[in-house]
Amino acid sequence: MGTNQRNIAIGALAGAGLVAAMSMRAARSRRYMLSGKTALITGGSRGLGLVLARELARRGCTVAICARDAEELGRARDDIRQISPKVAAFVCDVRDKADVQRLVGDVNQLLGDIDILVNDAGVIRVGPVELQTEEDFREMMDVHFWASLYTMKAVLPQMKRRGSGRIANIASIGGKIAVPHLAAYCASKFALVGLSTAMRAELIKDGIYVTTVCPGLMRTGSHINAEFKGLREKEYTLFSLMDGSYLTSVSAEHAAKSIAKAIVRGDAELVISPQAKIAAKFYGAFPELTADILGMVDGMLPGATGHTTAAKGLESQSALAPSILTANIDAASERNNELKPGQTIS
Repeated sequence: MGTNQRNIAIGALAGAGLVAAMSMRAARSRRYMLSGKTALITGGSRGLGLVLARELARRGCTVAICARDAEELGRARDDIRQISPKVAAFVCDVRDKADVQRLVGDVNQLLGDIDILVNDAGVIRVGPVELQTEEDFREMMDVHFWASLYTMKAVLPQMKRRGSGRIANIASIGGKIAVPHLAAYCASKFALVGLSTAMRAELIKDGIYVTTVCPGLMRTGSHINAEFKGLREKEYTLFSLMDGSYLTSVSAEHAAKSIAKAIVRGDAELVISPQAKIAAKFYGAFPELTADILGMVDGMLPGATGHTTAAKGLESQSALAPSILTANIDAASERNNELKPGQTIS
């Protein structure tokens, strides 16, 4: 190796070392203590939202949860109080901008400034694209995109005033890779990923770190409240079997711990589950091949016949769902407040 080549190599190594050192220093400087902070979680009355509320309560946060169902919120609040008394519940339809502004005002009045916002409110609607209407697409956008924008805009003034804050937007691996029979859901999650990433870039200067969370399948128990069109029983069975398999999903508790750590670190993005990480990397390297594979998968899914209206999973049961193959997620439904009083998974 000549002198010039040696100098270039040494310079490159030194530069790489400097970048690594600066990155580590920046990571240390943005670490965030959760204890004593106030966290607002939308969709916090059940499923991942409730599991994450428990996790943040364990870490010393004062937790505010919101959802549309007052009775469901009351049960969730009582659940979290078994961990910490520092919890409050608020009825809110996050699709309504005025309702969101009222919610943030109520949280501020009762608990003080909001330090952490988690946008978790969501709806899953499964079925062939031929049976997904424009209204399905609008509803998914209202819940996943517009609601997240409303809540972020509502809390930003107080976060900017303090020069600090954390926002975690719960998107999906379906916001990075389009999944057959989830067209409306994926479109809205893609929009949320774009919004969340843009917010991250523009808010760092204000000391506000936005984390885009893209989970794969999680065993939250939400399968019974997911909605299905077309051949509902077949769609629900396939969804439940995938959601309940340890080979294709992770526990809600694992996901909540990962999200809490990402908030502490101020991560830009968190992809949850090895399967989702592999899928995202594969798509990044081979987008056309991935599309071809997904097209083959679509060919094996139920056809565009059957019901044009949506029904919840609990109303779409089959011989295999529920069964021993879905026992773990059925138990999660009970554990995570997905069932209403008197409801059972038979």
